[in-house]
Amino acid sequence: MQTLTPDQPGYREEIAGFQTGVPSTPALVVAATGADDVAEAVRHAAAHGLPVSVQATGHGLRAPAEGVLISTRRMADVSIDPGRALARVGAGATWGTVLAAAAEHGLAPLSGSAPGVGVTGYTLGGGFGLLGRRFGRAADHVRSADVVLPDGTAGRGPLEAGIVTALEFDLFPVRTIYGGGLYFGPAQLADVLRSWRDWTADLPDTLGTSLALIPYPDLPMVPDPLRGKHIAHVRVAFTGSGAEGDRLVAPLRALGPLRDTLTTMPFAESGTIAAEPPHPHAYLGDNRVLPALPDDVLTTVLDQAGPDAPVPTVLIIDLLGGAYRDTNVPDFTPDSRYTVRALSVIDPDPDTVKAAHAKLFAPLTPSATGRLRSFVYGQPLD
Repeated sequence: MQTLTPDQPGYREEIAGFQTGVPSTPALVVAATGADDVAEAVRHAAAHGLPVSVQATGHGLRAPAEGVLISTRRMADVSIDPGRALARVGAGATWGTVLAAAAEHGLAPLSGSAPGVGVTGYTLGGGFGLLGRRFGRAADHVRSADVVLPDGTAGRGPLEAGIVTALEFDLFPVRTIYGGGLYFGPAQLADVLRSWRDWTADLPDTLGTSLALIPYPDLPMVPDPLRGKHIAHVRVAFTGSGAEGDRLVAPLRALGPLRDTLTTMPFAESGTIAAEPPHPHAYLGDNRVLPALPDDVLTTVLDQAGPDAPVPTVLIIDLLGGAYRDTNVPDFTPDSRYTVRALSVIDPDPDTVKAAHAKLFAPLTPSATGRLRSFVYGQPLD
């Protein structure tokens, strides 16, 4: 176990996470390598009356780390039990590692869209992922959790009992999926929003999909058809055959996408579907869960997160339903059908972004069934 204070070399690097917009100055950082280190850190914090924070990848930071920060990134071991279709992972493991390990046995985890996200933080937030409409949330398939309790003792317990140091969870027999995206240009945004909404009315639970409005920068690394344009990106993850996938997406293909990346792929490559940026940055995000997407909601979405929006915003609408109907968590009901998520780089300042997001979500809130904690970024929960 290594400990670091603010005046020591390596301190800033150890507390750095994917979210760079939440500055932290914990009095002590514990670079844990196992549950014993976590337990010792918790006992130290209790003895000195210090709060405890935990960080693996730092994607979902909402408040600065204070007191003692336990860094779990070194606790990244992953083991697969193919006979029982189980994975056991340390608190610092990322989905990319689990995807690769599970794929060797023809299995898949209930991972999300970004392979660099930490497994434990994602699961503690519920785990709404690519296969969720078929199998449910990742949290619903946890078999056991190793935790360190507030008194510094270690053992097995429920996720909410203390600091999770390892998870054991179900894997599923999914080798390949029909996945990728359809990209549409600025003139098509309104039509695509309505068409996607109508298309999702009766899809099979084996198909997961989301729609993102993305203001692509005019930079060389962006593919030519998308560079410098405000794009509608329809994402698809389907566990059926390629032929059936082609049939299902035909109504959207008929709209004439600028780019089409739909193909049959190994599930281990599913992190390419959303093509999310892999580099750390500062961002704010919020969401609402809705039972439906009436035309006035789509108009609000386009006005507040389209090409003429006051702040450049990535707007993502996820289709729920399917196995999610059996989910019983706060702010989520059997009527919850869509999430509307906004994500903006902090530019020029947090208050400007918050004001823009408030204009987006104010008309949506009266009909919302809730707000998912796992999709609130860079700001404390109300």
